[in-house]
Amino acid sequence: MADTEQVDESTGATQDAKAERRAARLAKEIAAFAKAHGGTEGHVEYLGQRGARIVLVGADGGWGDVVAPTHAIAEQAVKKAGITVHEEFDGEFAAKVETGPYEWKRMAGLQLGNPTS
Repeated sequence: MADTEQVDESTGATQDAKAERRAARLAKEIAAFAKAHGGTEGHVEYLGQRGARIVLVGADGGWGDVVAPTHAIAEQAVKKAGITVHEEFDGEFAAKVETGPYEWKRMAGLQLGNPTS
C-alpha cells in the first residue's frame, strides 16, 4: 500500500490570500511612516518564531518599526512599499537615526534599573 498525502489546495490559497492582505496592510503602514518622515529606508530582521521586524528610518531621522508574522511577509511588504532595504543595520544606516531626549533618558533609565523615569 502506497503512502499518499492529500493537499487541501483551498487552505493553501486561503493562507496565500491572508499573507497577501497582511503584506498590503504593512505596506500601507510603511507608506504612512514614509509620508510623515519625508521618505524612509528599512531593514528586515528575524525575530525567530515571532516573525520579522521591519525597522524604518525616516529621511528626517525619525525611526520606528512594524512587525510581520513571517520574514516572507515582511519582504513582500517592503517590496510593495517600494522602500530601500538595507541588508544590515550597519553604522552608516544607524547614523541616520536621530535620538532625542526621550530616548536618551529611557536608555539611561534602563541602565540604572529605572525604565520608567
